[in-house]
Amino acid sequence: MTEPVFRTTLPIRFDDLDTNGHVQGSVYLAYADHTRWECLVAAGIDLVKLRERGVGPVNLSTNIDFHRELTMPGSVEVTCEFKWGAGKTFVVEQHVHKDDGTLAATVRSVSGLLDLAERRLVADPARHWLALASRPGLLGLSDRGGSERDDGE
Repeated sequence: MTEPVFRTTLPIRFDDLDTNGHVQGSVYLAYADHTRWECLVAAGIDLVKLRERGVGPVNLSTNIDFHRELTMPGSVEVTCEFKWGAGKTFVVEQHVHKDDGTLAATVRSVSGLLDLAERRLVADPARHWLALASRPGLLGLSDRGGSERDDGE
């Protein structure tokens, strides 16, 4: 069964703003990182157990497309969707929406799981996520071990 796309709401804080009065570019990354970690926790990933498996998540590249400016007062809703394909990497696509639902930014990260001893990407990151996830659908994975989507990298 496919889970709905994970989403969370975060306040826009005064210290998120730059001298132009809108949210700084680096804060969009912080919103995306925070939401990605919340998604992992909601999926049942225990970060201590992940580390005990000898792996840790890494971002290989992140791209932000800015669509509309964010200002105070208000909050943002940030989504998190994992997209899988064959290979060592997966894509995390996130959308940052204004209070009124307008798309403010798209954040797309190519990520993997690092073998902490070998310092190389593991061949099958989905296997590690599936071993720990109680809600693998939030990670775009079925509980039978397969991907629910095949449009990732």
